[in-house]
Amino acid sequence: MQPIAVITGAAQGLGSLIAGQLLAEGFHVAITDRDREGAERLARELDPEGGRTLALGLDVTRKEDFTAALSEVEAHLGAPTALVNNAAMTPTTPVMEITPEEFDAVVAINQRGTFFGCQVFGDYFAGRGYGRIVNIASLAGQNGGTASGAHYAASKGAILTLTKVFAGQLAGANVTVNAVAPGPLDLPSVRAAVPPEKLTDIIDRAIPVKRLGNPTFVATTVARLLGDEADFVTGAAWDINGGIHMR
Repeated sequence: MQPIAVITGAAQGLGSLIAGQLLAEGFHVAITDRDREGAERLARELDPEGGRTLALGLDVTRKEDFTAALSEVEAHLGAPTALVNNAAMTPTTPVMEITPEEFDAVVAINQRGTFFGCQVFGDYFAGRGYGRIVNIASLAGQNGGTASGAHYAASKGAILTLTKVFAGQLAGANVTVNAVAPGPLDLPSVRAAVPPEKLTDIIDRAIPVKRLGNPTFVATTVARLLGDEADFVTGAAWDINGGIHMR
């Protein structure tokens, strides 16, 4: 069976690294993003000869977009076997300054988007008797965050709970659902969101290993959880946080 993965929010950042890792490991990959042009650019970069990728516009706040993407993937790549719910909004607004509109936007993308992805693809995978889902959560959902906004942290905590809910729902159908919960990663988005002096302080004072995380390792962890051999792992949160949160 050809492994075929769908990744949300994959046009840049961690999502793009996950796409590249999965292609390197033999997957065919649907690169989806609200920025369809960005998804198309990445597909051309990663798969210049074509045939192993599909670029799609997908707004994760719309359940119908997941349904449409599923149909497109089936038509152009084949039956998908895996989903990575990666799309996220990551503001760092101080808690007392978060507006109702910003709160709702973050929850809609991070939490609601993950829910719809698990719902649409989980039902499809269950019907076929096989599937792998990985939700990108965060250390912030476990400890409230080191630099992220309260709405971001709350939405990522919800993702950890949704992972358990869908894992229990789908386990009997040979569908696994896991979460990866990274701490601060060495990504351009992190360096852009956190002022340099604050980031240096976080590294020195908050991260026991005193370095930012390697996003490529996160991508390889996702790939392991999407493999056939990961059939006994479900409902778990994989912590990659430099020792900030230990349990």
